Amino acid sequence: MSAASLVLPLDVFGRRRLKVAFVGTHGVGKTTLCFDLAAQLKRLDLGVDLVKEVARRCPLPINEDTTYDAQAWILHTQIAEELAAAAQYEVVVCDRSVLDNYAYLVARLGRRLELEPLVREWVRGYHALFKVPVLHAPRFDGKRAVSPAFQQEIDEIIDELVRDFAVPVQHLDPSDRDGWTTQALLHLGLPTQPPQIDLFASRESVE
Repeated sequence: MSAASLVLPLDVFGRRRLKVAFVGTHGVGKTTLCFDLAAQLKRLDLGVDLVKEVARRCPLPINEDTTYDAQAWILHTQIAEELAAAAQYEVVVCDRSVLDNYAYLVARLGRRLELEPLVREWVRGYHALFKVPVLHAPRFDGKRAVSPAFQQEIDEIIDELVRDFAVPVQHLDPSDRDGWTTQALLHLGLPTQPPQIDLFASRESVE
């Protein structure tokens, strides 16, 4: 177990575990942040897995044309992949959370009472949620919606759900884009740099 592992919270089985998610509308840089944070955590000698954005693999229509079935598929696949990752790794970094997925359903079909209890309960299982602000309009990448109005609508719905569900969220500073990964590490109480090994001190102790 690494030194960084000791600051991770204990789960119900007494294991050191951490699950975090970057939340926000599409086209704001969540995926890049996930990879950056995962790389930094690995440098701290932590076992890390990344739950990539599930919607990109959805076989059903998404974005403005999404359906109930599509969002149900995304929601339940997200939960399944988080469970699988948490069973094997100390730290799970999620590109989106169940809250994001539900926001797209709300935008298309309104609030769904049959799904809200699941979303409310599951979203409390993240040890930290980092809200990524909108800095520019989305760019087309073959999957992502490019309408700035739709991007803003989803962002506002996520904020509304955060308030309604009373979910603690850490808002990343829009004026410090380059420092977002550091902000996340500091909020988690983790080092921003791996520990330095003093080779000379080790040699002196042997002598």
